[in-house]
Amino acid sequence: MLGSNEGKPEVNLHQAKLLIGQKAGEIVQQSSIYETEAWGVKEQQAFLNQAILIETNLSPFTLLTTLKDTEKELGRVETSKWGPRVIDIDILFYGNQTVDLPELKIPHPYLQERRFTLVPMVEIAPGFVHPVLGKTMEGLLRDCEDNSEVRLKG
Repeated sequence: MLGSNEGKPEVNLHQAKLLIGQKAGEIVQQSSIYETEAWGVKEQQAFLNQAILIETNLSPFTLLTTLKDTEKELGRVETSKWGPRVIDIDILFYGNQTVDLPELKIPHPYLQERRFTLVPMVEIAPGFVHPVLGKTMEGLLRDCEDNSEVRLKG
């Protein structure tokens, strides 16, 4: 999942996809870009968000390291939790695998609570079943209590 609300967010998403394609794996599917209100810390610019599906040979932890390096290369500076950012790249799923390490949790622990992740996921993988919760992306979106606005960019 890609997100940006600083600088030129649309350019940031594009640059992130280019680097991910070069360093992490082939992008095989991508959602539309959505404009979404900030989640967690509401007093900031709206975000642009996009879900992508990649095929990778990297392990989950190596993928995380590669994506964090990509964020830094694009100018991300660690600030407050849920604060504004040039780019945010999160691993939502890694196939049906689960990972529970202090620095990496897969599936992403907040996925089912966030419309800004579920709407793009439903676009590209509506029937994908969450390996822990046992619900499809459509089912998770239907049950999601988050009422924040998620609208197509454009």
